[in-house]
Amino acid sequence: MKIKSQKDFWSGLMFVVIGIGFAWGATNYNFGSSARPGPGFFPMGLGLLMAILGAVVLFKALVVETEDGDPIGAWAFRPLLILMASVGLFGYTLPLLGMAVALPIMIVMCSLAGDEFHWKDALISCVVLTVGSWFIFIYGLKLVIPLWPKFITG
Repeated sequence: MKIKSQKDFWSGLMFVVIGIGFAWGATNYNFGSSARPGPGFFPMGLGLLMAILGAVVLFKALVVETEDGDPIGAWAFRPLLILMASVGLFGYTLPLLGMAVALPIMIVMCSLAGDEFHWKDALISCVVLTVGSWFIFIYGLKLVIPLWPKFITG
């Protein structure tokens, strides 16, 4: 069978492999029931959904003709490295600086990975995402995540 879209083929294959990996990893946790889901319920459902969507994209890549075969372009290493560094820095700084400082640092760093950077857009994103994250994770879900830096809260 001939691959008609390289981009769709490889992305579909990636989603199938990652989805099956998550679903397989979720078998180590208690699944529970639909009335009282256990810790394995969400990763299993998400993994299976990801694998199914990947299979649909993979099928499309093998069936639907594209004009030039939709080749894969060059890897963008600079944005990839910036995003990985920003997530790593967020994980390191969250316990020390709290969400109110660590999240805006990560958002500004991630904004620098793109071709167009505007301070106004980055600052709006910082405010909206930090307030939204506080509302969802700290206020709504009652997770124990530090909001302010350690030197302020003691």
